[in-house]
Amino acid sequence: MNEILKFKDVKYFYQTKTDEIFALNNINFQIEREEFVSIVGPSGCGKTTLLSLTAGLLKPSSGEILFEEQNKTDPSKIGYMFQRDYLFDWRSVWKNITLGIEIQKPKDKEEKLAKADELLKKYGLYSFKDLKPRSLSGGMRQRVALIRTLAVEPELLLLDEPFSALDFQTRIEVCDDVYSIIKNEHKTALLVTHDISEALSMSDKIIVLSSRPASVKDVIYPNLSGKTPLEKRESTKFPTLFNKIWSELTNEK
Repeated sequence: MNEILKFKDVKYFYQTKTDEIFALNNINFQIEREEFVSIVGPSGCGKTTLLSLTAGLLKPSSGEILFEEQNKTDPSKIGYMFQRDYLFDWRSVWKNITLGIEIQKPKDKEEKLAKADELLKKYGLYSFKDLKPRSLSGGMRQRVALIRTLAVEPELLLLDEPFSALDFQTRIEVCDDVYSIIKNEHKTALLVTHDISEALSMSDKIIVLSSRPASVKDVIYPNLSGKTPLEKRESTKFPTLFNKIWSELTNEK
């Protein structure tokens, strides 16, 4: 594997009407290609801010963010999956999935459309391509949202708590779905989540942030037995690692 993303001594401040907020303090980490990395930390510590910096939506106050060894982000190589699926109910599943291609108008448009068609077939959605999203379950909608993100062939996927709106059972099933699709497609992913179990079961690496101003408190490599997130939750190491992360998030001394 080789490095795709690197944060070097990144600090970030932002202004409110009354104050300057120090959000991130000397953030350092790197992500290798095809790694699945999660970020966990106390509520309000700046996890989503970190994703926005990665996407190039915000600029660091100081430090460097290197994407593919360049000191700038290429938006066409980054896919963003949000807490809500943001599917347009007046467009068919196919029209939703190909929306990014329609907007970007890439030179290889036909190849990308063929890839989108292949993804629909590969992940069990082809028979639903002409339906509206309201006909789908919550889990299927999230699968459509992920395939829409993959259709523009990004190098890095940013996942901002994409399962938080789902009920527990559906959430477990969708975690398995999303994990298998990302691994099968050999993509790199950066997930922000409040759910320690989710982070442990899906990740090759977990970055634990402190409270604001956030710094990297620990980096954990779960290395759990099992092929799927559901199987990884049954690993004998799972409770020990869960308690370790929980302790780090709740003990800020």
